[in-house]
Amino acid sequence: MNRVDLDSDELGGPHDVNHGAWDAFSGASVGESGVQITCFSEVVDETTLHFQIILLHRQIYAWIGCSSAKLGHVYAAAPTRPNNLVSVTAILGGSSDNIGSSIARRLVLKTGLNIILACNIPKNSPMLEANAEKILMQKLIALGYNRSKAEGCSKS
Repeated sequence: MNRVDLDSDELGGPHDVNHGAWDAFSGASVGESGVQITCFSEVVDETTLHFQIILLHRQIYAWIGCSSAKLGHVYAAAPTRPNNLVSVTAILGGSSDNIGSSIARRLVLKTGLNIILACNIPKNSPMLEANAEKILMQKLIALGYNRSKAEGCSKS
């Protein structure tokens, strides 16, 4: 797998998202509001996957794209009480049995946070779906967003 991953240090330091000094393809930035934006691409089995992650307070917006910059289907997923189940709904296109809803559900289980996921992965590509989810989760763990068994959810 080849990874193209830019972070704010490679770009001359952090960029403030609140003042428009951040470019969508520049990498990662953290603004005064605490919003962190990370963009990267990775080649998996001769297919380029593009990712954008926007970390908000107790919520993650993620986009996974393949072969184009189309938004794709958009799903919202959140933990529900009292049994720690996950509820998922399609916001734009799709249905509950599409690729994105499954990824969104598992991301909530792994992070404990609300997830908004836009997914543009071709249908009938289970290996591509699995690899995209794995790469996204690895990045979220690297950014410090993972579920702690003792605390529920933590950002290290």
